[in-house]
Formats: sequence, structure tokens, C-alpha cells
Amino acid sequence: MVDLIIRNGTIVSPAASHRGHVLIDGGRILGIRTRDDLPPARRVIDATGLHVLPGLIDPHVHFRVPGLEYKEDFATGSQAAAAGGITTVLDMPNVVPPTATVEAFEAKAARVRGRAYVDYGFYAVLVSGNSDQILPLAEAGAVGYKIFLGETVGRIPAPEDGEILDAWRIMAATGLRCGVHAEDNGIIAYLERKLKAAGRTDPLAHVDSRPAVAEAEAIGRAILFAREARSKLMIYHMSSADGAELVRAAKDRGVDVMAETTPHYLLLEADDMVRRGLGALMKISPPVRSREHAEALWRGLLDGTIEVMGTDHSPHTREEKLAADPMGDIWTAMAGWPGVETSVPLMLTQVNAGRISLNHYVKVQAEGPARAWNLWPRKGHLGPGADADVTIVDLHRESVIDETRLHSKSKVTPFHGFHVTGLPVYTIVRGHVVMEEGQVSGSAVGELQRPAG
Repeated sequence: MVDLIIRNGTIVSPAASHRGHVLIDGGRILGIRTRDDLPPARRVIDATGLHVLPGLIDPHVHFRVPGLEYKEDFATGSQAAAAGGITTVLDMPNVVPPTATVEAFEAKAARVRGRAYVDYGFYAVLVSGNSDQILPLAEAGAVGYKIFLGETVGRIPAPEDGEILDAWRIMAATGLRCGVHAEDNGIIAYLERKLKAAGRTDPLAHVDSRPAVAEAEAIGRAILFAREARSKLMIYHMSSADGAELVRAAKDRGVDVMAETTPHYLLLEADDMVRRGLGALMKISPPVRSREHAEALWRGLLDGTIEVMGTDHSPHTREEKLAADPMGDIWTAMAGWPGVETSVPLMLTQVNAGRISLNHYVKVQAEGPARAWNLWPRKGHLGPGADADVTIVDLHRESVIDETRLHSKSKVTPFHGFHVTGLPVYTIVRGHVVMEEGQVSGSAVGELQRPAG
């Protein structure tokens, strides 16, 4: 007798797809069988006509705990993740107080415990003066670190360059990776002053204040520092062709750098702010750019330059997003929107359109994040002994993204009204079914995930 069998599905890995059955017991993958002589099970899910994926991971969410729960909390955010087919999330540190000390890390963990419907991990932030916390934060269970090289929500300034180098040398000893919000603050601050002085308040002023060269400058600097410190690097939410070229070249030189992008940089373009009247609803940092940048990111995703998909799930209230008048003063609108629930359907639609194979999507949404953040081999695949995290999808099911049905506290997304083909129909976290046929069910079974080994 085993706990759960997923029968007759098409089991998908980065390398292959084949019909089979997944056996789950004690919260772990017991094995995959192709024969039909199966043991009895306490529950059987018939996956005929469905595709069975390793539990998908969103390595870039802002669930706003602690201090900003009016925007989101771990109950609502993790329900959104479960509804969207995500089994593990990694949460960002720009909260109140920032996750910059062991004390802050442990307080955040205590606040979240027992409230999450999916598994979760926490990043720590590197700020001026907290180098002495790098090793203790690793021991406390941080999955990695983050530096904000450009100003964003939370206004957490970057340390001076020398301090970053020293910190990364310390961090290299932990084996953990450091991700950067890669935008050059000097370029952005100058252009914002210039555009405001010229009277620009239109949506595209935000795009013009954060050009691709600002991202490229920060990425280039981070690569140099990581190479010097022999430290592992992640470029979060990469948005530009320039960035992809720099990462590709650094990989060729042997730098341990990975890059993440998101559906909005692949599927939207800056002109949608005006052409579709989305305005401030599309404000995000780095900004969505032109179609040429999107195509370069697609190439990078397919050739292995970009190894990770995230969402930068960044919920705000409707008032903070200027939803009553999205074409209002762009400088007063907050940057970001919820994405953890819409990402998988958007990308499955691209699978159906032939832009990316389902196997490669599994590689960048499951295996890539697990390897990047030291969760492999516990997460990211369906091998024996791995956590029984499974996302089952119906590639033929159609729907329309409706912001009013989102589980997030934030109900504002530029993807409202998008037609999608391909939906998650089961989300399973360590053997617990937390979403079935679009309905979040069960209890808050999510647990804090610490890096492997």
C-alpha cells in the first residue's frame, strides 16, 4: 500500500516524455513505473491525457511578510502559487525589517510557519555593515543572498563596491549564490531628474529612465565582482538583449553566473503601456522593453544563457498601481504586479504555440531554480527519494485570465483578459494535494526549505 499513485500520465523531464505512473509514499517519490501492475494506493489520480511535471518552482516572489501584509501575506500568496501550479516559492528580503540579520530571518520564519500552502525558502539581503551576518544567515537556512544595485521597492541601498567584493569573498565560502537586482542607480537617478524637469509624466517616461544600458552596466559590474571573488552569481529578472549578451560571454569565460527572466519580459512590450492603455499597470523595474529585447531573451532562454524562469510576483494595492487612472503620473505609481498564479498558464500557452518545448520549460521552471538555489536533488525532479512535488497540467484546457479570480490580495495585472491554452489541474506538495481542478484545497502544509548539503 502506497499513499498516492498518479496513473497513466505523460511524465515529463527535461530530457524526455513518456507514459507512466508516479508512485508516492511518505511525502517522497517512491518511483516511476511504466508497467501497469501497480500496488494498491490510498488515493489514485487518473492522469490520462494529462502531463505530469516535476513540481514547478517560482524562485522570485515578494509575499510582503513581515511589515507589508496589507499588500500580500503567505496565506494569500501561497494559495495563489498553489492555484497556479507552483509547489515551491523563494521569497525576497526587501520587507520590514529587511531580512539582513539572523534575528530578522528567524522572526520572518516564525511569522510564516503554519501559514503557507506550498513550500518556501527565504533569501537574505546584503546591505552596508552586515558582512558579519553572511555566514550566520547561511547557517540559519537562507537559500541565497540578494543585492539591490538599483533602487526599487523598499529603497534598500547597495553597499559600496569594495564592501560588495569583501562580502562576496565571504559568501563564496558558503557555497550559496548571490542574486542582483541589476540596474545602475547613477544612470537612473540622472535620467529621472532630467525627464521630470522636462515635464514627462507619461507611462513611457519610466521606460526611458531605466534604459538597457543601465541594466548592462550593473550586470557587467556584478560579473566582474563575482569573477574576482570566485562567487556564484544570479542576474534576477533580466530584461534586455544587452544583459543576455554579457551573461553569455561570461559563461564562455567560466564565470559561475546564471540568469533569470520572467513571462512579462517575453510576452509584453513597452508600447503596450500606451497602445493598450495599460500605463501604470505595466510599471515594473526593470521595465518591459521593445520586441527586439524580448526576442533576444527568447533566444537566451532556448540556448541555455537564461537557465531560470521566475515571476517577480510583486503585489500592490489598486490605489498604489493608479488603477483608477493608469495613464496618470507614472512617477507616483508603484512598480510590480502579481504573477505567481498566471505564469504557468502563460508559458504553457507558449508551449502550445511552439515557442518552447514542454521539456525545456520543465528545465527552466523546475530543475533550473532547484540547482541554482541548492535545493537539488530534493526539489526539481521526479527521481526516487525526491520530495513528492508534482504539477499536473492539461495542455488543451482553455481559459481567460481574470484578475478578479486571483488568490493574491492584489487584483491588478496587465495580463487580465489574456486567452491561455494549458492550465495546471493538480498541485501536489510533498504528497499533499493542495490544488485540484482550480480549487485550492487541504491545509497549509508548506515548510521552510533549507539548501541541500
